[in-house]
Amino acid sequence: MATTVVDKAMDKARELKAYDDARPGFPGEHWLVLGAGIGLWLASRRHPSFAVRTLGLLTGSALVGRAASGRDGLSRVLRYTPVGGRIRRV
Repeated sequence: MATTVVDKAMDKARELKAYDDARPGFPGEHWLVLGAGIGLWLASRRHPSFAVRTLGLLTGSALVGRAASGRDGLSRVLRYTPVGGRIRRV
C-alpha cells in the first residue's frame, strides 16, 4: 500500500513532536517562541502573495499559541472549553 503525501507529513510531524518532547526546555523558551510568532506575522502581513500571507498568519498563530500554552500544546488549555474534550492529541 502506497503512502500518501499526507501520511508522510503526519509521520514527519510525529517525529518532530517526539523530538521536541524528548529534549529539555530552557528558561525563557516561551518568550523566544512568542517573538518568532509575532515576527512571522509582521514579516508576512504585507507580502503581495496571498499564500505567503496565509502561511505566515497560520504559522505565526501556531507559535503564539504554543508560547501561551507551553510545550503541552493548546490541547491542555482547550480541554476546559465546551468542544475541547473531543480534541485528540497527535
